[in-house]
Amino acid sequence: MSKPSFNPPASYEAAMEELEQLTSRIESGQLPLEQLLAGYERGADLLKFCREKLQAVEEQIKVLDAGVLKPWATE
Repeated sequence: MSKPSFNPPASYEAAMEELEQLTSRIESGQLPLEQLLAGYERGADLLKFCREKLQAVEEQIKVLDAGVLKPWATE
């Protein structure tokens, strides 16, 4: 059984929303085993997508801040 190709979401926000919905369905305990496995695989792909997006943003911030990642200011 081969893994289907990853269909990326439109944005980070869309990925997070899909991941939250997927998590709720998985945690409900109502999915058949095949759907549970497919959901887990999709969730892993979405998580990787989100991590890559966050890493890209972090790299852009480093460039903008001349290579120094500054801590968040608390108000």
